[in-house]
Order: sequence, then C-alpha cells, then structure tokens
Amino acid sequence: EQLSMDEFFMPFGGRLMKDNSWVRLAEMMPWEHIEEIYAQNMSEETGRPAIPSRIAFGAIFIKEYCHITDEGTVEELQENPYMQYFVGLHEFHPEPLFDPSMMVHFRKRFPVEEVGKINESVCTGKWPEEQRNVDRNDEGDGDRDGNNPPVPPVDGSEGKGEEARKKGKAKKNTSKKKEKRRKKNRGKLLLDATVAPADIKYPTDIDLLNKSREHLETAINILWKEVPHTGHKLPYSAKKARKSYLKLAKSKKWTQAKCRKAIGEQLHYIQQATRQLEKYEALVPGASALYPRWLRDRLDVIPVVYRQQKEMYDNRTHKCENRIVSLEQPHVRPIQRGKRLNPTEFGQKLHLSVVDGYVYLEQTCWKNFNEGGDLQAAVEDYRRKFGCYPAAVLADKIYQTRANRSYCKERGIRLSGPPMGRRKATVSDAKIKRQIVHDSCERNTVEGRIGNAKRRFGLDCIFAKLDETAKTQAALILFALNASLRLARSLLLYFQISFPFPLFLIFQ
Repeated sequence: EQLSMDEFFMPFGGRLMKDNSWVRLAEMMPWEHIEEIYAQNMSEETGRPAIPSRIAFGAIFIKEYCHITDEGTVEELQENPYMQYFVGLHEFHPEPLFDPSMMVHFRKRFPVEEVGKINESVCTGKWPEEQRNVDRNDEGDGDRDGNNPPVPPVDGSEGKGEEARKKGKAKKNTSKKKEKRRKKNRGKLLLDATVAPADIKYPTDIDLLNKSREHLETAINILWKEVPHTGHKLPYSAKKARKSYLKLAKSKKWTQAKCRKAIGEQLHYIQQATRQLEKYEALVPGASALYPRWLRDRLDVIPVVYRQQKEMYDNRTHKCENRIVSLEQPHVRPIQRGKRLNPTEFGQKLHLSVVDGYVYLEQTCWKNFNEGGDLQAAVEDYRRKFGCYPAAVLADKIYQTRANRSYCKERGIRLSGPPMGRRKATVSDAKIKRQIVHDSCERNTVEGRIGNAKRRFGLDCIFAKLDETAKTQAALILFALNASLRLARSLLLYFQISFPFPLFLIFQ
C-alpha cells in the first residue's frame, strides 16, 4: 500500500523529493514478502492488532542503517517525514509510533534465515523461491551435471513429414546451446570469516565468580523477608567476601598464587550461599515467583558457572568445554582467532561470501567452527542464486584443503592459492605467482566490506542481548551494508542516464 510522494500529507506544507535516499530505499524493499514473514508469528484470532510489518521491519532497518539505539530510532521516526514515508505512513505523525521496548519483539519476529532471504532479494532482484523455480524450469527433468539430461518436449511432430523433423531438430539444437551457455561458470566468489563481538566486559574468572556470589546474595535478601529469622542471614560475612575479591582486583600484579587463592575463596562463598538459598527456597513455596525475571535467568546460569570454575580449579587448568564468559549472555563463547591485537574474541562467528560487492551470510554460530568446511555449501548456494557455478573461488589458506581442491576441480572452478606438490621453476610457475598476487589483491574486497560493516554499521559490537536477536542484528547490519551499496549504484546509474557525457566536462 505504498503511496506516491504527492499523496503523502505534511501539515507544515511542502512535498517530498523523489531523489531522497529513503524514497529510493522504499522502492528496493520486497514489502510483500516481508509481510508474509511477519504474519507467520501472528495469530488471526487472539491478541491485540499488531503493528504493521512495514513499520516493524522498517524500524529495525533504520536502526542498523543509521547505527543508532532503539530510543534514537523512535525519535528519528518521530521527527523525519522521509522515514515515515519509508515505513508506509500516509501522513506525518508527530507522536511516537511505538515504545522503544518493541524493537526487541520486532527483531524476534524476523529470524536470521528470513533476513537472509530479504538480503538476497535486494541484492539479486529476485526472491529466493522465485529464483529456485526459474532454475527448475531451465533444468527440466535433468540436473546441471548432465547425469540425467532433460527430456526434450513432445510437440506432436512425429510422423508429420520431413519438415516437422527438421523443426524439432532445430529446437533441440537451440536447447543444447542454451544448456551449454547456462552450464558455463561465471563470476567470482570471495569467502572469509569474521567475529561480531558481543557487548560484554572482558571476562576474568574472579569477576565472574564475584558476580555470581552477589546475585546469590540478592536472592537471599529477597527471601529473608519471607522466612522466620532464626539465625544469621548469611553463613559468612559479605564484607569479607567483597574484600577478598577487591584484594586481587585492585592489585597491580596478578600472580598465579594470588589468583588461585582468590578464586578458591570465592568458590567456597558461592557454595555456602547456594546451600543457604536452597534452604530458604524449601521454606517459601513458589519462591522463584518472587525473583525478578533477570535474576531468575542469572540463577539458572550460576550452577553451570560454578561447576566449570570448580573443575578448572581442581584440575589446575584454564580450559573447559562450552565455557561461559558472561552471566548476562551465557550463549557467548570465546573464539580464538590468532590476531595480533585481539587473539581471543567473544561473540558470534560469521562466515561471509562476497559476490559483485554484495555480502551474503553463509553461517553464524557462537562456537568456533572451521570455515574451510563450508566452501562446498557456499559454492552450491552460489549456484542456487545465479544458476551457475563460479569461475573462481578466492579464499585464504584454510579453504585450500584436498577435499575442496578436488571438489572445485570436478566442477571446473579455479581455487585460489598455489598448487599442491613440489614446486618447479618453469615458465608456468611465474604465471602462477602473478595469478596468486592478482587473486590476493581481488580478495581485499571481502576485507574491505567487513571493515565497512564494523566501522560504519556497528558490526564490531552487537548490543542485542538474546541469542536470536543478536544473530538477527548481525544479519540486518549486513543487509544495511548491501542496501547502501545498492543505493549508491542506483544513484550512479541515474547520473549516467541523466548526463551521458563525462561529468568532469560539466564542472569545467
């Protein structure tokens, strides 16, 4: 239900300009498919009427495109008529459209897979389902590898003379040419992985244990009002426990002996506080209902943190499986990247592919996976999007395994990097070196796109706290990055059409 710019009513007079960026972005969005995605999470029978899908998705897109907070998004929508036109309003509204807390629910209603479909639609110009149907129609009954060639259509020309046979033969030849042209590899696929750090404090064992003890003491204070006072509230002194933590936290040199002593003391305090809390919960029926929601979530995580820290303390090690580094975001895991400045990062790992400057999210996970094993899936996804395999895959050394080399060789794809085996000083060796240097220069594109996403759109710090909303925010940042590139290219095309002669002649 997009209105024209002339129909958009502004009480203070004037009209919207058609060359505004938000007007052009509104034309790019697949609003019909966004409505279908949004309606999947709604009930037609119960509940209050939902906020329209265009406002919901437009708001979370504006947040990532402008790199502002949820509160700032509501204020911008309240003040900017172009943004209100973008979200589908019929006239200017000076009041806030919704409460900033609704932004969390908007992100929940657009999972990361659905945002990937919207991103692909804007980049390729077709919805993924439509692209898949086009591929099926082109293939017929056979696959692309020629294992089961498509059966030519029956047009009823059998037995109608030599003319019909010639006509059918000509159709068959043209279909073979189209099939051969369609099978030809085209384009280049760039692959790389990065980490989108979460908004958490740099974790240390002593800080994690001190927070766990404080949350247990908060729960005990809540239940202390509901139980008969027959003894001490805590089996230890809270002031002494705090001093034990500060003795290490404020010291200039953290020796191994100091850390071990402080961690052992905090583990002992947590064990005593847990026993006291279980005793009070047994006396108060429905004790969990008295806690605020955030405290209930922390109390569910604290036993796992205690078990992990106790295991590392007893075994004198600093490693454990699925190590929790944040009570607020227990899904965050440490990821070893081996970089000089940040050898360990805490956030979700993203596997990205770049085609013609557009970035696609291949995989996102909180664990440290090997991106080299996703090359084949990325190549098949490229084939699904564009109907053919890439002519070359440009990636770093982690992708250049034997399995990936043989996979690419079978499909006529050139994988960047030096060939395996003993090197020989021949004429072709110099050509290979030039090709490697050229590929490394072209692969800088994916590094530049990652840098743009982190510096301009905020991929370097994800502020969403929940598991699903953090992944959705990372996908929306990549979508905003692609939308800005699509907008810049459309403006460049507009100037080329409007001014067919070189622009520098105009300014002279």
